[in-house]
Amino acid sequence: MSGVSRRRLLGLAGAGAGGLALGVGAAATAAATGLDDVLRPDRGAGDGTAYPFHGPHQAGITTPAQDHLHFAAFDVTTTSRDDLVAMLQAWSVAAERMTRGAPAGEGDPASGAYDAPPDDTGEAMDLPPAGLTITIGFGPGLFQTADGTDRFGLAARRPASLERLPHFPADALDPARSDGDLCVQACADDPQVAVHAVRNLARIAFGTASLRWSQLGFGRTATTSDEQVTPRNLFGFKDGTANITAQQDDALAEHVWVPDADTDASTAWLAGGSYLVARRIAMTIEPWDRTSLREQEAVVGRTKGEGAPLSGGTEHDEPDLAMAGRGGLPLVAENAHVRLAHPSTNGGVRMLRRGYNYTDGITPLGRLDAGLFFLAFVRDPATHYVPMQTRMSAQDGLMEYLQHVGSGLFAVPPGAPEGGWVGQQLFA
Repeated sequence: MSGVSRRRLLGLAGAGAGGLALGVGAAATAAATGLDDVLRPDRGAGDGTAYPFHGPHQAGITTPAQDHLHFAAFDVTTTSRDDLVAMLQAWSVAAERMTRGAPAGEGDPASGAYDAPPDDTGEAMDLPPAGLTITIGFGPGLFQTADGTDRFGLAARRPASLERLPHFPADALDPARSDGDLCVQACADDPQVAVHAVRNLARIAFGTASLRWSQLGFGRTATTSDEQVTPRNLFGFKDGTANITAQQDDALAEHVWVPDADTDASTAWLAGGSYLVARRIAMTIEPWDRTSLREQEAVVGRTKGEGAPLSGGTEHDEPDLAMAGRGGLPLVAENAHVRLAHPSTNGGVRMLRRGYNYTDGITPLGRLDAGLFFLAFVRDPATHYVPMQTRMSAQDGLMEYLQHVGSGLFAVPPGAPEGGWVGQQLFA
């Protein structure tokens, strides 16, 4: 099988039937990008699906949310700008290869120089692409340290909104699960493919950046495509009903992508990109499970079965926040999660969420260590996240069952063009 890995062949096998349905345009694009033998997105079994790494925006934002996540934050350990650039270039090359089902390096994981480490760890050899996307972001510390040190000559290019998120009411943040100079969001429909991606990027980063913290996730908690049904979180409620989807171009332009108008000459590198908010939200599962259905629906503001607002209708009907019920009290309570998160109570701003459920064993108190790993892409965190979270942390009735224990904010540059690499505009 010289020159063709087993994983690649399996990817091709999984792509077979769907590949026949490709249109002429798609086939031409695939041929031009060297991906002529890899299936394009088809919502199929989730095994042969491959999403292009290159494009105007990074994959993994509007891409239909996959079933599994491996998120990782890194500290840059080198003082060399050249080494940092080389690592980002190597990451981009490896990411492009892995998202189409190829090994991270040019060699096969089970062959090559016998006395040298393989350039791929090998655990994804028998697996197809599984819809893998790899999204890379830059934290505030990459531009300037807390004491003002300009580590890589980037301080003047840091957008004003890229700073550590403020301490919100009721936050109990663990520094070991917060912040970072770089982040990698790897999503796939096979958990081993997502883990393989982060593992190999960490391997490539050795000597230049080190893993600071990471989070595995399962069961997406939002829809990013109109073709997906609304999933449920660990409280058993539908989550992300009103999320921005890939089909809503106007909403994406207004609330997700950083427009030219938000940048100047020093920050133009971020135009077409976005900001990624990451929050690890622990859920107090046991008290919730002992709470009445009435109380659960009241604090959420939706029914548990249909996901409809308590003011009536079905899941996708807008809540009537003014409708009063018995005693003149609003049917959607003043402290209901739906009310406080609704655009009408937040100056009309929206966000694109693509969070995941997580479970990490038990806590020292013997309770389930589980919750929501919240991920959201926004045009500007200063307008599209911080004001909303400040209000919700103080007023949301659901906060009785939640605790934010991890936090991070990252600028996500636009996608890399063919032959380019993520962050190229920043270091130009």
